Amino acid sequence: MRILVIEDEKNLNDIIVKKLVLEKYCVDSCFNGNDALDYIFSVEYDVILLDIMLPKLNGFEVIKELRNKGNHTSVLMLTARDSADDKVKGLDLGADDYLVKPFDFNELSA
Repeated sequence: MRILVIEDEKNLNDIIVKKLVLEKYCVDSCFNGNDALDYIFSVEYDVILLDIMLPKLNGFEVIKELRNKGNHTSVLMLTARDSADDKVKGLDLGADDYLVKPFDFNELSA
């Protein structure tokens, strides 16, 4: 399974990637919305872990562009934004799930 981690906090990005690699996943990562779209439209991913508060393009803009271009890769929003409005917006834009930071890695793996 190939996973793209889009998280601008370098330490958290590194931790997520390392844990996923230990679980035998193939993982790419990036730190902003523009690079995210470059990765998404260059490589076929099974799952995308997407933060909302990203530089250049935020996560909502990334998923909107992704879905508008017909890409139906599974997306898990992984963010500190925990309001019901943000959750609904992410899901309405096409996210498959929404996980709030801080999170338990076992929940992420599930």
